[in-house]
Amino acid sequence: MIRILALLLAFVVTSCTHKELCENHSEHAHRFHIKVMADYRLDWEENITGYRDWQTSWEEGYLDYDLLRPKTPKGLRVVNYNPDGNYNIHNIPATGGTVTLYEGENDILFYNNDTEYIVFSRHDNGATTRATTRTTSRATYTGNAFAEEGENTVNAPDMLFANYHDNYISHKTLGPVDYSIVLQPLVFTYKVRYEFKEGLKYVSLARGALSGMAESVQMNTGETSETRATILYDCDVTEYGVRALVNSFGIPAYPNPNYPTTRGAKHGLNLEVMLRNGKMVKFDFDVTDQVNAQPHGGVIVVKDIVIKEQDGVQGSGAFDVEVNDWGDYEDIVLPL
Repeated sequence: MIRILALLLAFVVTSCTHKELCENHSEHAHRFHIKVMADYRLDWEENITGYRDWQTSWEEGYLDYDLLRPKTPKGLRVVNYNPDGNYNIHNIPATGGTVTLYEGENDILFYNNDTEYIVFSRHDNGATTRATTRTTSRATYTGNAFAEEGENTVNAPDMLFANYHDNYISHKTLGPVDYSIVLQPLVFTYKVRYEFKEGLKYVSLARGALSGMAESVQMNTGETSETRATILYDCDVTEYGVRALVNSFGIPAYPNPNYPTTRGAKHGLNLEVMLRNGKMVKFDFDVTDQVNAQPHGGVIVVKDIVIKEQDGVQGSGAFDVEVNDWGDYEDIVLPL
């Protein structure tokens, strides 16, 4: 009897052990996967030409240089392609996560997935995927003297980070292979200052436009398109005039080995101000030299703007402009 009980006990223990191994079998299976560990380069401008080292020569005490840095995004998208033209899209936390790949060769595109205004071309091929922004218009903007004829008017793009790895070879492993990556910024910020000499007291609202900027950017290389666009944006009224922080892909056809000798584009800065009496006044400025010297973000300054007293006081001086008096922006969806 004792011997029979011992055999039964051994059978029960063996059965339980076998069942536990079966339940955990998927955790130990061979798979083609990587453990992405993502970091981000949080720069809002690049000192490429030596025009001005803003980081070390920053003078605006009310707005610290580091406060202009973009924030880490909320999520990360990973798209992996194989030579047969197939692809998979994975959405993981911004800091990383585990991604399953195809066996063998993979091209892998990484970018943040929390954008609102950016539009991506179809995911047919990581090497040809590009990002653009939404076309928009506003009734009061009719172009400026320095814009190329026929330029689209667009929203400023959201912050965009990306990286690309071609021909990554995936092998079967028991656990995910560690994969560290730093995503680079593809969108940069221009801090625009409109400095007033006279008449700022009459200004109620302001908004602007920056022409001659790149309409799109290539995701795998960071090279911008030759096609130009005008970015429309709202401004803040400050103690010195008007200020705007304008996101952009940068100048067209950049980088290229012949920069800046191939630069032929004009860059115009527009300002529309609505006065407290309801009158609107417009200004255009040529900022070509400033933008060419700062192809990926920086500071653009125009000075000595004057609102004439006769413009500021005529009509109903007690009339205070509401935001709706501008007229709305109108987004236009265009196929890529």
